[in-house]
Amino acid sequence: MKNNRFYNIGQFMEMECDYEESDVIVFGAGFDGTTSNRPGTRFASSAMRGAFYGLETYSPLLELDLQDFNICDIGDLELSIGNTDKVLNEIYEGTKEILNDEKFPFMIGGEHLVTLPAFQAIKEKYGDVYVLHFDAHTDLREEYNNNKNSHATVIKRIWDITGDGKIFQFGIRSGTREEFEFALREKHTYMETHTIDTFWKIVSTLGGKNVYLTIDLDVLDPSIFPGTGTPEPGGITYRMFEQIFKILKNSNINLVGCDIVELSPDYDTSNVSTIVACKILRELSLVTSDNLIKNREKKEKNKLI
Repeated sequence: MKNNRFYNIGQFMEMECDYEESDVIVFGAGFDGTTSNRPGTRFASSAMRGAFYGLETYSPLLELDLQDFNICDIGDLELSIGNTDKVLNEIYEGTKEILNDEKFPFMIGGEHLVTLPAFQAIKEKYGDVYVLHFDAHTDLREEYNNNKNSHATVIKRIWDITGDGKIFQFGIRSGTREEFEFALREKHTYMETHTIDTFWKIVSTLGGKNVYLTIDLDVLDPSIFPGTGTPEPGGITYRMFEQIFKILKNSNINLVGCDIVELSPDYDTSNVSTIVACKILRELSLVTSDNLIKNREKKEKNKLI
């Protein structure tokens, strides 16, 4: 990398490949400066690196193994303290650097606001980008606590960039009346409340499209995932979540970026939430790596025709 924006405090197991040789670049963005309930997501990536060693490298669900892919964990972004705008720019620049090196950015938050600058960098590179969003919360407020840039406004800010027809939300079960009207009645976004049953159908319509995936881990029910800032009962199970991985693996979409956010590890002293986040990281790292290779092979094949 040209600039040393990241600091390494250990790497995820089997994500220790050389940066130049790697396709997927994992990095942490430990920011929780606009958190309105329980802070602590800044500690997610460091907690996950330690817990990740409890997993196998092989996924029997996906029949893929981390050992077969080139993935590099480059550590955490150096982020400023007390200045949200500066932090957003630092995440934007870090993501842009990875993209300029023709690599896939996989970000671990942090609160959900970290998605905004990463998406901005990806949108600049790829142009037309669709968003798959899993969350308990709508995140469609115009402002929150007199702040337009917040974990509660992040999807609205992304909508400001994409406009209608580009954002697909799943598992949503909390928000203001106005937010639900914005999505469900006015149809500015596609929203499936409480469940993820139509995910396969939506993905099937996005074949060949550039897609950014953002997963707020509080989409999971707090009985499974209590380690988050704003737990919301009525969420999906992990077994339901496994369908997401399989659908993505078998899809024809072009994944261009991904994040998982809102693990706040200190609120679950059993460490189960952190382990769940680690397994989601493993499965999505495998899916994104496999997707990159398939799309690369497809492009090479088309060149020969």
